[in-house]
Amino acid sequence: MYEGRDGYGSFGAETAGDEDQAKEKGKMEKKVTQSTREIIEGDAYGEAIGAELVDIREGWARVRLDLAPRHLNFLGMVHGGVIFSLADLAFGAAANSFGTRAMALSVGVDFLAAAPVDGELTAEVELVKRAGRTGFYRMEVRDGEGSEIARCHGWAYHTGKPLAEDG
Repeated sequence: MYEGRDGYGSFGAETAGDEDQAKEKGKMEKKVTQSTREIIEGDAYGEAIGAELVDIREGWARVRLDLAPRHLNFLGMVHGGVIFSLADLAFGAAANSFGTRAMALSVGVDFLAAAPVDGELTAEVELVKRAGRTGFYRMEVRDGEGSEIARCHGWAYHTGKPLAEDG
């Protein structure tokens, strides 16, 4: 699985000056409640394609997928829909990690390289900016060697309604 210099993936500090900011940000990160994690892990589509929630914090998530023949298209390559689905599952996890319902408003994807047909893919998502009830997220999908396969960005609408109703 890919990990950047800071141990949290590719969205960490890039320069020595930013490393102190990243460490401070890490102290402020909030953990996701167990009930929120269980709701997100119960995603039927994620289960159907074999995706696994690896880690989640408020506004951030990592999801992985072991590739199998069912993930290949008619050309014998990993289907672009599988790559996008993995990014979208991670996006949904990060956006809903606050314990309230969020849904995608828009998502863009750029495929940067063909994924290997075996091994694993990992998607990592980070909230970049909240603006009222919307949030802008960026996503990366990498193969097991750490090579970037796709880069995505998306807007989510945060409803403020709880993920699970009591009772």
